[in-house]
Amino acid sequence: MFSAIARIFRTPDLRKKIGFTLGIIALFRLGSFIPAPFVDFGNVQACLAANQGTDGLYELVNLFSGGALLKLSVFALGIMPYITASIIVQLLRVVIPHFDTLHKEGASGQSTLTQYTRYLTIALGILQSTTLITVARSGALFGTNSSTECTQLITNDAWYAIMLMVITMTAGTGVIMWMGELVTERGVGNGMSLLIFTSIAALFPASLTSIATAQGLDVLLLVLAVGLLVVAAVVFVEQSQRRIPVQYAKRMVGRRTYGGNNTYIPIKVNMAGVIPVIFASSLLYLPALIAQFNQPAAGQSPAAWVVWITNNLTSGDHPLYMAMYFLLIIGFTYFYVAITFNPEEVADNMKKYGGFIPGIRAGRPTAEYLDFVLTRITLPGSIYLGLIALLPLVAFSVIGADQNFPFGGASILIVVGVGLETVKQIDSQLQQRHYEGLLK
Repeated sequence: MFSAIARIFRTPDLRKKIGFTLGIIALFRLGSFIPAPFVDFGNVQACLAANQGTDGLYELVNLFSGGALLKLSVFALGIMPYITASIIVQLLRVVIPHFDTLHKEGASGQSTLTQYTRYLTIALGILQSTTLITVARSGALFGTNSSTECTQLITNDAWYAIMLMVITMTAGTGVIMWMGELVTERGVGNGMSLLIFTSIAALFPASLTSIATAQGLDVLLLVLAVGLLVVAAVVFVEQSQRRIPVQYAKRMVGRRTYGGNNTYIPIKVNMAGVIPVIFASSLLYLPALIAQFNQPAAGQSPAAWVVWITNNLTSGDHPLYMAMYFLLIIGFTYFYVAITFNPEEVADNMKKYGGFIPGIRAGRPTAEYLDFVLTRITLPGSIYLGLIALLPLVAFSVIGADQNFPFGGASILIVVGVGLETVKQIDSQLQQRHYEGLLK
């Protein structure tokens, strides 16, 4: 293992790529600590020191920004606008035929879709930065029961100050998107994924320290032991796949013979990744958001439905919240897999190039067989996603470490998934220059 790592740094071009990637990551983390204009940095630090958090969708955005959201920094929005834009463009392929046509055109169509994603990212950056500044001005960024410092985070309420803050945060989103594309082109791994990995991993030391301070060393050791087991389980499931054998018939093109080889279609147990967890978290936050905007005036009692939502759908340790969260993740997993993997398209491509599954006729029977396999392999994948996502909520009920438990939910899925893909890319580049790679 150590000799393989030494070979990485002895290979000049690979050493340059890794150095470039680490430099971009350092700049990305630096921008997370630079406050936006007209932000009272002292009050922000006082609120953060009080161990106050945020709930719902803002908790997810703060996770993906590496804690920059609550700091109101120039990179406060993080990579979340780009993730949202990518998901929207991917879903629009089902609704808008033009998007699906561009996807099938190859490199030229993909570049056009990428350009649409960039434009949508900037638009979402403007929308989300405006919302964030509005919430910060109202004093609800750190919760409704915040101290006086947390309600005075912005020093200037003039229109030009607000506009400058929106432009700064939106520009920060554009810079992050540019950094991610630079890493993809000149560095190692997928740039956007690595920036998300960096944001999440940067919160791990503070989370573990908070658990040790609040719960004691014995609880910290228990959390680390559970974390190792969870990481091992996630690695096992993320690497698991059902391989459907495919044979290609021989065909003559001129004097050359093509085909005649055997391959397989890899269908992963978790084909949806972390997207269902994001969808379920966002949807569950909507009732609490609606109830928050329907709070009664002073001296009046709230409506019955507002009380029910507040009691049942705002606290992560409530059994109803956990059950709905789990069921939504299962439903969104099936929905997203059905969008991203089209059995009929795969069957048509196989038939076009003379491929067939042994024992299955080409065409529609192949599509039905692929759908049969996909439907059944998605069930354990969706249950696995639901259990991983419930880990922080269970940790909150058992040891009271919901905000600080790092080994669960979207965070551990992204960290393990991105780590595996990056190591595989480094290994493949090592094998291009040496007989041995990083992995044995």
